[in-house]
Amino acid sequence: MTMPQWEELPESMKNERVRRYYDILAKKKKSLMLKRLFDIVMSASLIALLFPVFIVIAALIKKDSPGKVIFRQTRVTSFDRDFTIYKFRSMVDDAEKLGSKVTVSEDMRVTKIGKVLRKYRLDELPQLINVLKGEMSFVGTRPEVRKYVDCYSPEMMATLLMPAGITSEASIKYKDEAKLLSNASDADKVYVKKILPAKMRCNLRSLKKFSCVSDMVTMFKTIYFSLL
Repeated sequence: MTMPQWEELPESMKNERVRRYYDILAKKKKSLMLKRLFDIVMSASLIALLFPVFIVIAALIKKDSPGKVIFRQTRVTSFDRDFTIYKFRSMVDDAEKLGSKVTVSEDMRVTKIGKVLRKYRLDELPQLINVLKGEMSFVGTRPEVRKYVDCYSPEMMATLLMPAGITSEASIKYKDEAKLLSNASDADKVYVKKILPAKMRCNLRSLKKFSCVSDMVTMFKTIYFSLL
């Protein structure tokens, strides 16, 4: 990927707090290009290699509960753009109409096969397509729905300088996020007021120290903790 000129950024991102992160990333052109090259090669290779796995998971989902195999939702990625994220459906059909946009522990909307997919993050495999399209990267801030992005502080908008990611240091640290929300009377409010700010502080630290090496470390840590 290439960093656009400051003047080309959307107005929603033009503030002095974002400018500090922009100046850091603008000096890392080679690392950003290598990141995108890695995303293209690795996502294309994994899609081809894991295609049989995709078929098996799709069959298990259809057998487990009625509804579509692929869950689609509008999220926000780099430069405050909307995009459609793809995931294997791990909840009952139309789950968003039955509760919060965040998932809590023991969420009754999660299907039997969905629990397994979520435990090992297999529900996120279709996001390889998002990575290949350039809408996401392997490592980056997890994409939020517009509802939560509208709650970002001026500094949080800096996370939109790079593509949303499949994993991140914040994702690893808050992998049990659902448990933190399990006893909340208002899961959305607790998420916006407490969990989101904490995750974003972690994301902003990662943004400052971005490098291809740090991305690789995060990917290996994700695999390790997913297998625990």
